[in-house]
Amino acid sequence: MDAQGPQALCDLCLAQVCHSLDALCSKRADGSICLSWAPLFPQEMADQLLRKMATKGILNCTTVGIFRNCKELRLRRAFIRCCSVSAEAFRLALCPHRLQELDASWVSGGLTGANIVIGLASNPECRSSLQRLSLTGLHVDSESLAEDGGTRVGFSSLQGLRTLNLANTDLTDAVLEDICTLPQLESLDISCSAVSKLTALLDCKNTLRSLIIHRLRQLDMSSARLLFVLSQLHALRHLDFSEDHFAVDDSDGKDGDETLRQLLEGSPQVLPSLVSLDISGRKRITEAAVRAFVEARSGLVFLGLLATEASSCDVLSSRKNLKVTGEANEDQVCEALRRYRDRECFVREALIHLYNLTTDIDKPRPDILKLVLSAMQNHTTSLHVHLVATACVFNLTTQDLAEAMPLSLLSSTVTQLLYTMKTFPNHQQVQKNCLLALCSDYILQDVPFNKYLAAMLVINWLCSHEDPTLQRMAVAVISILVAKLSTEETAQLGKDVFIMKLLAIVQQKAMVGVVDSTLKFALSALWNLTDEMPTAARNFIECQGLELYEEVLESYYTEPSIQQKVLGLLNNIAEVEVLQADLMREDLLEHILSLLQDSQVEVGVRYFAGGTLAQLASRPEAWTLGDELRSTILKQLHASIMTWTQLEREMVSYRSFSPFCPLLQTLQPSGVQLWAVWAIHLVCSQNTSHYSSMMEKEGVTELLKALAAHPDTHADIKGLSDSILRMVEQHHSHSGSFCNQMGPQNS
Repeated sequence: MDAQGPQALCDLCLAQVCHSLDALCSKRADGSICLSWAPLFPQEMADQLLRKMATKGILNCTTVGIFRNCKELRLRRAFIRCCSVSAEAFRLALCPHRLQELDASWVSGGLTGANIVIGLASNPECRSSLQRLSLTGLHVDSESLAEDGGTRVGFSSLQGLRTLNLANTDLTDAVLEDICTLPQLESLDISCSAVSKLTALLDCKNTLRSLIIHRLRQLDMSSARLLFVLSQLHALRHLDFSEDHFAVDDSDGKDGDETLRQLLEGSPQVLPSLVSLDISGRKRITEAAVRAFVEARSGLVFLGLLATEASSCDVLSSRKNLKVTGEANEDQVCEALRRYRDRECFVREALIHLYNLTTDIDKPRPDILKLVLSAMQNHTTSLHVHLVATACVFNLTTQDLAEAMPLSLLSSTVTQLLYTMKTFPNHQQVQKNCLLALCSDYILQDVPFNKYLAAMLVINWLCSHEDPTLQRMAVAVISILVAKLSTEETAQLGKDVFIMKLLAIVQQKAMVGVVDSTLKFALSALWNLTDEMPTAARNFIECQGLELYEEVLESYYTEPSIQQKVLGLLNNIAEVEVLQADLMREDLLEHILSLLQDSQVEVGVRYFAGGTLAQLASRPEAWTLGDELRSTILKQLHASIMTWTQLEREMVSYRSFSPFCPLLQTLQPSGVQLWAVWAIHLVCSQNTSHYSSMMEKEGVTELLKALAAHPDTHADIKGLSDSILRMVEQHHSHSGSFCNQMGPQNS
């Protein structure tokens, strides 16, 4: 069982509501929807439903309409991050609620910061109730924050605000001045904004406890003035004055660095309440300054030093309760990935160091894999992040490490790898990293993910690239995945362009007579693609596959693993009545017959040779070659099969027994019947539970009974048929006994 356990019932119910919205709702005149009937939701569940809709990507101008019902669906903590919601939809659906928190970061649909502030301020309750507001990535549109009935509407209208996030916005100095008049403001994030002066912060110096001013590119203050303003923030406990080290050159940020140097080396009476400082990315910081700061502040609990080259300072390891982001050790790197989820520059830096740390890892680390997955999910379009993250995924899941990971974590990771392959289709190293991670028997066989999407991505990539190493991995992945697909999905992959590419790989290898894993995987993929797939089999023939396979069959006479895969595909073609005429080639059938007769050839090869011949010989009306050849085939089928020994290992699996049904008819020659019965006996003895139900469902059991009871049936065939029927009966008897034991009992 997955170590993470099953999903909570509440999550499952909310997911079902999201899935069934269309059925549960009716449309209003303006196109929005409302619940046709709604019970009084527990308040927290209304918040959870909104978040679930947002994270599933179904929250938009239409669906957000269900929250216009403020009586049954009462929102307090609203989450619409990254959704497409218009100003009007926001005003009608969310503003009437008595909100305490709102996260509208990165919202699209034309919704601006001004729309949000004006909308919230229109609700008198929200003016005092709203405590947390996040508008990261939005256009503030400060010019629209205007007079409303004689009173200016701005952030200061929301008098209850304690936490405000305006990172990555066009926040201006004038709007910052308005914000700093908020009477209860405790936490402010204005990172990557257009602010040039921080003097306004003096207006909230007695309340501000957390200030995040990462990468203020337009900051225009002398180091002396900046230090003065910061030193007046007496209540400040957390200061983030970090910098994007990838984006700056040696001439940038000198005033900020000088301010930090003076702060680090100065008296602890400056910012006396400070217990958390982030200066990551500040390249000019010295170990001496860090040492002086840490030694002077015994209450310090966090220090951000990633990309400063100062994280190896010896004093850091002596503080047990001090958390540090940096690159000196695993703890520092993982702390960086946890704290800097939204900062691409630091995520990139941390992943580079994590890759080096995990290169020779020999113990499963699901905790680290979760951090890497989170980095990929938070930076979906960053090539830099995915390039390193995919390499880390391979390090963390290679060999036996994957089997010790929680299944749901691996499933999410593989799903993300597929998204990465789709997002960066032409970046060879990213594709290579993803293929390396996917090329695992355990992942491909046992981990749940969209195997059709994976196969389609890999085969599309294969068709446009020639790298031999990647080609081997891609073909390996395809050959395994195709066997896992439904009939409909396999049909989509059987297009002539895909068949042609795989045949080209086979031809490339056959021309030089090489036997390697690429050739074997390509042959397996073609075999699986044509399994009960008439269209794919036709495409194979039209792409001159038969001519190539006849050559391969002759040139690889001493390679049973190659012959078996070639004959397996010919078997697939022989099962399709309308394609049997294409196999009526005397040289080809005589060669296959010689393999059937040769006692030195492995049983696996002779088995598929027999299957191909049995299918072709079963329809005398379609036989276009000499009668003598057919008679010889039928005679040799029976004689050869009776010399075969039972195989221990699983050699073949079948989607259905449909191709066997015509061979089991009582009027068929004994050689044809014997091959079909021997084949069914083989797979049933290896996996009785799977194939016994298939036999019942497809009528094979009745055919075998009829065959066993018919007076003209050969004794060899009767014996095998009876053996199969006994296996099935014993299995059903055992299953019934087990079910009875597990059934309800009287106490």
